[in-house]
Amino acid sequence: MARCDQGYLCDVCGDEVESIRESDLYLRFVIGELPSRHLLAAPERHLRCNPVNSQFIDTAEFSPVILEGDFDRRLLDQEFVRERTDLVTRGWHRLQELAALAQTVPLPEYPLPEFRER
Repeated sequence: MARCDQGYLCDVCGDEVESIRESDLYLRFVIGELPSRHLLAAPERHLRCNPVNSQFIDTAEFSPVILEGDFDRRLLDQEFVRERTDLVTRGWHRLQELAALAQTVPLPEYPLPEFRER
């Protein structure tokens, strides 16, 4: 998952995003928010460097992210929060699965099933 030998650099902190496991870019791709043609041009971030998305990851394996301000999930419509949490958490689990499969999955099969045909 590298653009070059160094890999993707986080648009927020500047450090390398070393694994798909921590990639906000690939999370957005997996949950259908980003077409594959944008993977090489879109900015990359660590999941924790994009708290607007990562606050919706709800699993024991990922330490909760709290976002203060207008986009804090605690201030949003609860039905939206429930749906968004389900989607983003499933996407996070998919990233973990893809990382464990060590590059044996073709790119068109990365997204969650409902987004593969787009």
